[in-house]
Order: sequence, then C-alpha cells, then structure tokens
Amino acid sequence: MMLSPPLFLLLLGLIGAQATPDLRKPASAVAGLCKTRPTDLVFIVDSSRSVRPSEFEQVKVFLAKVIEGLDVGPNATRVGVVNYASRVKNEISLKTYRTKPGLVKAVTKIEPLSTGTMTGLSIQFALNVAFSEGEGARIKSPDISKVAIIVTDGRPQDNVKDVAQRARDAGIEIFAIGVGRVDMSTLRQMASQPLDDHVDYVESYSVIEKLTKKFKEAFCEPVGLCASGDHDCEQVCVTTPGSYKCACKEGFTLMSNGRSCSACSVSAKDVVFLIDGSKSIRPENFELVKKWINQIIDKLDVSESKTHVGLVQYSSSVKEEFPLGRYNNKKDLKEAVKKMDYMEKGTMTGQALRFMADVSVTVSHGARPGVDKVGIAFTDGRSQDYIGDAAKKLKDIGVEMYAVGVGSAVEEELRQIASEPTKDHYFYTADFKAMNQIVQKLQIDNCTEEDPCECDSLVKFQKKVEDALQALTKKLESMSKRIALLENKIV
Repeated sequence: MMLSPPLFLLLLGLIGAQATPDLRKPASAVAGLCKTRPTDLVFIVDSSRSVRPSEFEQVKVFLAKVIEGLDVGPNATRVGVVNYASRVKNEISLKTYRTKPGLVKAVTKIEPLSTGTMTGLSIQFALNVAFSEGEGARIKSPDISKVAIIVTDGRPQDNVKDVAQRARDAGIEIFAIGVGRVDMSTLRQMASQPLDDHVDYVESYSVIEKLTKKFKEAFCEPVGLCASGDHDCEQVCVTTPGSYKCACKEGFTLMSNGRSCSACSVSAKDVVFLIDGSKSIRPENFELVKKWINQIIDKLDVSESKTHVGLVQYSSSVKEEFPLGRYNNKKDLKEAVKKMDYMEKGTMTGQALRFMADVSVTVSHGARPGVDKVGIAFTDGRSQDYIGDAAKKLKDIGVEMYAVGVGSAVEEELRQIASEPTKDHYFYTADFKAMNQIVQKLQIDNCTEEDPCECDSLVKFQKKVEDALQALTKKLESMSKRIALLENKIV
C-alpha cells in the first residue's frame, strides 16, 4: 500500500508524538489516587536561640504544608509536635486534634523557646511521652507506622546517638533535617537507615519548604498504578511511592525518555571517580557530593560483566576509597560511597590525576584489559600543583575524562582535564545544590541506536506506521458515527 505524502507526514507526526517524553504526572497521580497510610507522626522542632523568630515561622509553614498532604484522623494519621531548646515542651499531642484545620491552626500558634539545644533530651521525651498511649499513640502494630521528623540547625549540647538508637529499636522511623551550619554527623547518628532517604540538608530555613513534596510522598501509600495499567511503560512498570518508574526486560536498555526500551547493548566500562575533598568544600557540601556520585551510579549498568566503579578522594594527599571491581552491584557501591570520610586540607589535583593514571586504571588495581576507561574528576577550587602533564597522560592512555567544577573551580583547568569534544566533557555550576542537573547531562553508558536503514528497523518502522494507521482509522470511524448522529438530529 502506497501512502500519499500528506498522509505519510501525518503518520510520522503521530509516531513522533508518541516518542516524545510525557512530562505530565500519570492521570491517577493527578487525580490523587494515593492515600497516607495510618501513621503516628511526631515533629520534633528545634527552637533554640540560633533559630531566629522569622526562621521559626518558616518551620511552622513547612509543618503545615506537610500536614496538608496527610490523611489526618483518629483512624488515619495522628500528628503531634514537640518543641525543644534547653527544655522540652509537648505542644500538640497525638490525641489532641482529629481534623486538619484545627491541627494546622494549632501549629501556627507555637512560640519558640529560644534557649539551648538539647536534642537528645527531646528524642527521649518523644520516646517516653509523645509516643505513649497516654498521649494518643496507638498500640504497636505492623499496620501503623511510628515516625519522628527532627528539624534542627545546630550541634546538640547532649548525646543523641544512644537515645536515637533506643527510639529506632522501639520501632520509630526517624527522619533528620539539618539547616545551615548543622552538625551532619549528628543527623546521621539520629536518622534511620538508609541514611540517603532519612537525612536531608538545606542551606537555610528559607528553602525548607522544598522538602514538603518528599515527605508527602514518604507518607503516601500507592494504590498500584502499575497494576491498574495507568502508566506508559513500554515493557516493565515498577511501582514506587505514589508513582511508578519504567524498566526493561533483560537484553534491553531504557531510553532517555524514561519509557521506551531499545535492544541495543551498553558496552563494558571501568569508571573512576576522582573527588576533591579539600577544606573549601565544607562538610555539608561533601554530603551533597556523595549523593551526586550515587545519582550517577544509579544511571550506570553496574554488574560483573558491564560497568565497574572505583573511587579516589584527594586533598593534600590522595586516598583510594575503593578500587575498580571491588563492588559489582549498585547497593554495595552506594553504601561504600556513603561511608567515605571527608579529608579536608589542600587541593593537589595534579597529584590526584597522576594517581589515577599510574594506579587506578591499571590491571593491578582492578582495571580490565580492553575495556573502555572513564574518569570523572570533581573539584571546587584551583589546584595547588600543575595538572597539565597528568591530564594529558590520562587522555593519551585512552581514558575518557569528564571534568566537573563547582563554586570556585577554575574553568581553564577543567578544560585541560576534559576530553574532546570539551563541550560534552566539561561541566560547571556555581552552586552545589544544582549538581543534580549535571547528572542528567553526563552520558557515560551510551547505548548505540540501531541504524534506521537496516532491515529490522524498517520492519519495526512499518509496524509503527500500521499501528498508527489503525488508530487513525478507528478515530475516523468514531468521528463518522458522531457526524451521522448529528445529521439525524438536524433532520
């Protein structure tokens, strides 16, 4: 069957529209087909003197917005609020409010205590009092979650590690939110595992509201968008909290639109991260860097036969955190990244690049002969030594180098490190918080598309045209029936 040029172009348009990524939420998600599972939730809020009155108001707005997304009620989610500084005050008990409007209004009336920071004492209070049956907590049950959300901006004046462990042992899931110059190690001591899901950091109270969506999703119990068929995955649909993600069958690769699958294969690669751990990074930003590394790992095809990952940290000296091939699954890799301790001190980028060339990508340190080598160098400042020779050596021995800079990184140095074409291998952002945008741009596991001129591709294209033509025919038949009905009414 020959297609006329206008119809052929129309069909191409239809097919192109089907291939365009749909950035809208699923219909069922928009319709709110997601309920909050029964939860006893207690907010533990730091109102010490370091929290200015205007900042405390922003915390209350954050609490109110999280509450707005909950299914509040005696048989659904019960909410309590513990306010603390040098002392602890039970502002709202789990038994006090049964409706959302009254609860939100009570939150707006909470006043800061404005003294010290006894975080451990507040957790002990929550364990003994706020989560007690006398204050409205329900009897421990697999059907009811116990959750504490701690918001703090400083270093506690008492011990939190032991009391937080007792709370977790009692079945309380703890989320720890740190603001500003908070002590990150304290947050990790308090939070439940996995830490990546339970520890959050924001640079100021003015942006704490951005965490609202995360906690709405955390308390959301999905109704099974995959099971209902309300998704657009080509092959496999995987349910996630409040939504879904697409996956592919073995032998296929998920394409950039997040929905379609391709039969092309990803070649094996040895990938080494070279991470600046100098003192200019600061501890809270170093945690963001570790999250960034794990976001990249999530995109890689990590396995025994595909992608291997190594990690090197440097400052005034160089430290191999783990070599290529030690971990061959994403879970173990990401856990190892989370455990990386911050080195501080200077910025010897040239020395670190030489270490990568002489050690990291050698067979004796896990590199595989004949496998593509990729280096990802990250820094936030000017190197204190010469980088030119080491950067050239890496590229001369066949390592494809990506250079990522943040803040005070020198762009000329980044260009020296990056492979050609530089525009595809060199990335810079002024803000650590914007690093996740670079994750989307890094194309390390590239999937080679099929040649559209090959026979198999033509067959697939013909099938798409036929499917589109059938769909168009059905629509025309439906329109014809509607026109006939209208004509009958007019007659």
